[in-house]
Amino acid sequence: MNKRAVILLSGGLDSATVLAMARQRQYDCYALSFAYGQRHGSELDAARRVAQALAVCEHRIVHLDLAAFGGSALTDLAIPVPEAPGKGIPVTYVPARNTIFLAMALGWAEVLGAQDIFIGVNAVDYSGYPDCRPDYIAAFQHMANLATRAAVEGRSMTIHTPLMTLGKAAIIEEGLRLGVDYRLTVSCYQADEQGRACGVCDSCRLRREGFAAAGVADQTYYRVSA
Repeated sequence: MNKRAVILLSGGLDSATVLAMARQRQYDCYALSFAYGQRHGSELDAARRVAQALAVCEHRIVHLDLAAFGGSALTDLAIPVPEAPGKGIPVTYVPARNTIFLAMALGWAEVLGAQDIFIGVNAVDYSGYPDCRPDYIAAFQHMANLATRAAVEGRSMTIHTPLMTLGKAAIIEEGLRLGVDYRLTVSCYQADEQGRACGVCDSCRLRREGFAAAGVADQTYYRVSA
C-alpha cells in the first residue's frame, strides 16, 4: 500500500500541479478544499473536477466562515479586488488562511495515519503573502511535530512545498508533463459563476504571464478576450 498524503486543493493551477506531483511520488492522495466565504464558488467546482480527473482517494470540502472576519478582498465584498499590481502585501491576502488550512489538513492527516501534507505555496511568482514563505512552512512543520500524538509517538509530519522555488512557467511545464488539464482549473480572484476569469486581477496576470513564458497557449476561459 502506498503512503497516504493530504493535498490542499483550491482548484487553481498551482494546487492541481501539486496534486499531480504527489501522485507521481506514489502517494495515495486525499484532497482537502475549503468553502471559506470566498467571493465565488467556481474554484470549488474546479477542485471537484481536478480531484476527479486525477483520481484522488477521497475529496472533502470543509465549510469555514472566514468572511465573518473579513479583512480581505477575497472574503469581503466591500473591498474591491485590485486590477493593477500594487506595493506591499495586497488586500487579497486572507488573514491566517494558510495557518487555518494547514491545521485542518494536519488534523485529517493524523486521523488518516498520513505523515505528509502537500500545499502549493510559492515564493517566486506570488503575491507577497507572508504565509507562503519557506520560514513560515518550516515553523508550521515544527509546531505540527510538537502538537500531534502521531509525532510524539514517532510518526513525524512533513509539509511538502514542491512549488516553492519554481516560477509560474516552470510550474506549468511540470504540470503539463504530468498530464494536468489546466482547462479544469480556476485561478481568478473574481471568476464568475461559469468559472470565467476576469483577466485583470493579480492571479490572472501571473497565470497569463506563466503560460506566455512557457510558450504554451493559454486556454483559460475569460469573460472577455484576454
